[in-house]
Amino acid sequence: MASIRVAIAQLNFRLGDFEFNVAAIVDAYEESVRQDADVAVFSELAVCGYPPEDLLLKQRFIEEAHAAVEHIAAQCSDTVAIVGFPEREGQQLYNSAAVCHQGEIAGIYRKQLLPNYSVFDEKRYFTPGTSAGPIFQIADVTVGISICEDLWFDNGPLDTQIASGAGLVISLNASPYQQGKDASRSSAILERLVDHGLPAVYVNQVGGQDELIFDGSSFVTDSAGDLIARLPQFEEALEIVDLDVEARPIGELPFITTSGPQKKKRPIPEPAVAPGQDETSEVWNALVLATRDYVEKNGFDQVVIGLSGGVDSSLVAAIAVDALGAERVQGVSMPSRYSSQGSEDDAAALAANLGIALHRIPIEAAHTALTDMLEPLFRGHDPDLTEENLQSRIRGILLMALSNKKGWLVLTTGNKSETSVGYSTLYGDTAGGFAVIKDCSKLLVYELCRWRNSQTSLACIPEASITKPPSAELRPDQTDDQSLPPYEQLDPLLEAYVELDRTAAELVAEGHDPQLVDRITRLVDLAEYKRRQSPPGPRISGKAFGKDRRLPITNRYR
Repeated sequence: MASIRVAIAQLNFRLGDFEFNVAAIVDAYEESVRQDADVAVFSELAVCGYPPEDLLLKQRFIEEAHAAVEHIAAQCSDTVAIVGFPEREGQQLYNSAAVCHQGEIAGIYRKQLLPNYSVFDEKRYFTPGTSAGPIFQIADVTVGISICEDLWFDNGPLDTQIASGAGLVISLNASPYQQGKDASRSSAILERLVDHGLPAVYVNQVGGQDELIFDGSSFVTDSAGDLIARLPQFEEALEIVDLDVEARPIGELPFITTSGPQKKKRPIPEPAVAPGQDETSEVWNALVLATRDYVEKNGFDQVVIGLSGGVDSSLVAAIAVDALGAERVQGVSMPSRYSSQGSEDDAAALAANLGIALHRIPIEAAHTALTDMLEPLFRGHDPDLTEENLQSRIRGILLMALSNKKGWLVLTTGNKSETSVGYSTLYGDTAGGFAVIKDCSKLLVYELCRWRNSQTSLACIPEASITKPPSAELRPDQTDDQSLPPYEQLDPLLEAYVELDRTAAELVAEGHDPQLVDRITRLVDLAEYKRRQSPPGPRISGKAFGKDRRLPITNRYR
């Protein structure tokens, strides 16, 4: 039996910022050395960030990534660093892990199983590795390395590594968050390891990257499959863990020794097992992290939100305050002739509760001017949705003007239910830079609002915003249920059609009303052109609009 001390570095990288990423890796490595770690493990493609997408097609990007990993290797002493990076050999590009020791790259493992589904496009860029090796001896422990998908399936490298003497599995990951994934992810990996009696180190990155959220949740299991360390969700962390590993006979894979002289190690605290979160708080923290990282990684200092007094804009404002602080959030009330006093009061109460600035810009003058300008061409046509949409577009213009003048990022407030059926105005309420609740159904919006109010003695979101009938307030006495079925009916239907890819015929066969199915599925399909022109937003479901769901706009299939 041998002992190995592992440092698990769960870090928030900036995609393409090699200087920042290398500094973060070196800082964590140096702390690992101070803690007498034998090996420090970093996540998949750590030097460049994940997913780099078409940046991988740029030769200079690959060269800078290679220079970055060489710089990291040059800082390494007896403590081994395992770092993910894109590796070019000839005309082939690999998703690789560099094993760095004593100032050089001692060996490289190449990812074998390349995901090419959902948000993943790795086969577009990478060539799969063809060997399960090499395996490495670190502190007298034989280690097999895998990268993300490699550990999930039977045709990955695990069995071959075990046959060649691997007593410990180290897995580098960039596994994005979705509701409920954390539990299923860890159980799937444990099922593959427990029969082999192998301890495992699973390292995931953390942070927001465009539509994706990485939740961390790195963990370590012992040979019995018991959890002995778990890092927190949605936070950076460095955890040091001692593992006892059983020696195994060496097999046929290439074998690289990176062991330095063994030395007496200082005692370390018992590793922590961070508690799990309930699903609602998990979603909240995911949205907060995604918003903070999108704002800060893109260089914005302030955000601006149109506050209607409704539940959606109230939720977005509360998330923004938790992500950035009240001093960085600007609210704008833009009442029209149809806005109720109650809605104005609710927006003001929300701003006061959150401690954010509230600016009031009535839109009546602009609305009147535009209708007067259009009157000669509209003559003979009855007022309809066109006049309603003018109001929304005026608000979009005002928010974007503030963004241009002040440098504020506009956070849009549309939810997934509305986005699905096109219950939004192109160049109006869809105008902005980041759609915070784009992947949240209307029912989830209500759930998140109530959860946030339960976290403090003072409810920050006015109760009236949650309980009043939802309305765009673009015509007298308007409510959402005049245009849409109740959300209790709509949201399950949308989940089945959008996320589970049921057809209209299948939905009818499952018992849904045929007329309702026809109407809703047609609305979803017809709104595809709107969604293509809408801002990105964080993905929390099994299938989000954006890179996750790709349907043709010109499409007659129902």
